Amino acid sequence: MALDIDRSLVAYHLDKLAAQGLLAVSFARPEGRTGPGAGRPAKHYERSDHEFAVSVPPRDYRLAAELLARAAASDATGTVREALHRAADELGRELAGHAGTPGDLVAHLEGQGFEPYDDAGVTRLRNCPFHRLAQEHSELVCGMNLAMLTGVAEALGAETEARLDPAPDRCCVAFVDRA
Repeated sequence: MALDIDRSLVAYHLDKLAAQGLLAVSFARPEGRTGPGAGRPAKHYERSDHEFAVSVPPRDYRLAAELLARAAASDATGTVREALHRAADELGRELAGHAGTPGDLVAHLEGQGFEPYDDAGVTRLRNCPFHRLAQEHSELVCGMNLAMLTGVAEALGAETEARLDPAPDRCCVAFVDRA
């Protein structure tokens, strides 16, 4: 092994992480091996869908975000939402200005934890950093996210534009070529 760690020690620790819900376990036969004598299915580990946050001492930023989202959603005039979108756009531009690789949108998105991937020329995002809050306040949070990522893309001079394209198991924003 590249790390010179015994397989059984690695399996032990992976199983401990799975028992705590940090990893999901599945079993599958290795590709190309079928029928009798193909061996038992291999155990595969992947990141769990569960969300974990650790803070010492305890902090509850999710609660603060929930309160702010409820307040913004209750503003019937739309003034708060407009202010949120302006602030998100400005923050996106600031984040892009601090990017380690100016001009590289995908690298910036990776650094922010969005997990970008190419889907037939459309850059989609596997992870939404606001996932739990977006489930409760989709219109507000996805609009904020779109404004922030638009600011990022424009500040980086990206050849793509951010658009809302929600679907299960991915972020609501996707990047498409400018038309």
